[in-house]
Amino acid sequence: MRQAAHHHREETALSRASRLLDLLQALRRRRHPVTAGTLAGELGVSVRTVYRDIATLTAQGAAIEGEAGIGYVLRPGYLLPPLRFTGDELDALILGLRLVRQRGDDILEHAAANVIAKISAVLPDTHGEEVETSGMLAGPAGRNEMPCLEVIRQAIRDETKLHLRYTDKKEHTTERLIWPVAIGFFEAAEVLAAWCEKRADFRHFRLDRIVAVTPGRERYPRRRRILLAEWRALTGIDTPY
Repeated sequence: MRQAAHHHREETALSRASRLLDLLQALRRRRHPVTAGTLAGELGVSVRTVYRDIATLTAQGAAIEGEAGIGYVLRPGYLLPPLRFTGDELDALILGLRLVRQRGDDILEHAAANVIAKISAVLPDTHGEEVETSGMLAGPAGRNEMPCLEVIRQAIRDETKLHLRYTDKKEHTTERLIWPVAIGFFEAAEVLAAWCEKRADFRHFRLDRIVAVTPGRERYPRRRRILLAEWRALTGIDTPY
C-alpha cells in the first residue's frame, strides 16, 4: 500500500512538472499577452489551474508579466529548463535538420549537424540515442551549387541591399537592386522573395538563375519584419508557426 501511494505521488509530481513546462512553452511561443482562458483551453486544464501554475512558476523565478483578466507574457530572454521533447517533436526536429543538411549551403549543413549533436547531448539518457537511431530520414535532394545562398542569408540578417544580375526564364539578363526578405525552399527550386527597386514592388527570384550577387553596404530603409508582413499579406502566406 505504501509503495503504491509513493508511486502515485511520483506520477503526480511528474505530471505537474510536465504541465508547468508545457505552460512555459505556450507562453514562449507568443510575443503578446495571452489570457488564462486561452492557455487553459490549449493545455486542457482549468483556468484556476493556470492561475495556480503561473503563481508557482513566478515564485520559482520565471519572468512572467501580466495579471488575471488581462493576460500573461514571458519576458524576452528567459531561458526554459533543460530540453524535453515528445516523440513527435523529436521526429520533427530531426527530419527538419536533416532536410537542412540536404538543401542548405555548406555553412547551414555544418550548423544543422552541430544542432543535431547538441540536441543529442542534452536529451535525457532514455532519449539520447533516439537522434542517431531515428527513422526520420531525408534523402539526397540533388542540391545545386548555390554560392549566393550564404551572401543572401547574411544580407537578410543585416537588412542590407543586394545587387543582382539575374536571368529570367526567357534568358533575359537584368541588373536589380533588391531588399531581400525571405528564402523559400520548394521541391523544384529555391526562391528569394525581395523588394525590387527597379519594379517598385515585391518580386521572386530563383536562386539557380542568379548569375551574380554583390552585397551592398546600404541598409534598406524599412525594417524587414514589416516588409515580411506586407509580403505575406500580399501572397496569402501565413506565418510559419
